[in-house]
Amino acid sequence: MGRLLYEESVSYKGYLIIPFVFGKADKYDIFSYKLLSAVGYNSQFHKVENPATIYGSNIENIIKIAKEHLDLHSDLVAYSDAFKLRYTYRNNLIIVFNQGGKYFYDHYPSDSLNNIAAPKLFRSEYECLQWIKEGLDRLNIRKKIQSCTNQ
Repeated sequence: MGRLLYEESVSYKGYLIIPFVFGKADKYDIFSYKLLSAVGYNSQFHKVENPATIYGSNIENIIKIAKEHLDLHSDLVAYSDAFKLRYTYRNNLIIVFNQGGKYFYDHYPSDSLNNIAAPKLFRSEYECLQWIKEGLDRLNIRKKIQSCTNQ
């Protein structure tokens, strides 16, 4: 599986459709997708890979396939966009939530849908994003130092 293409993700009816390169055929990319659900594990499609079992030749095609499948089989009705405040930083997905004036986040690495967010509350979206960016920047510096010392 290729890197999850969070920057190409689309929010649709309570789901986040996240494309990725599944493989190659004759030098052409074959695309698939994963889903995140706004209601988490209360949905049958939370963190599921390609429940339509149909693959696409480009990102637009795989997004269309995912939407059609959700239109036919979705078990959830979303009234608001839970993924509206989503960002990609260093190929990581960051979803910011606001509840009662307090901000928190989910954080997913580039290769999996395992939420690695720390349980922390913030006073603003900006404060939340700055804290995450600083942490990812520190991690990136550590990785660079390790790769230099391992050579």
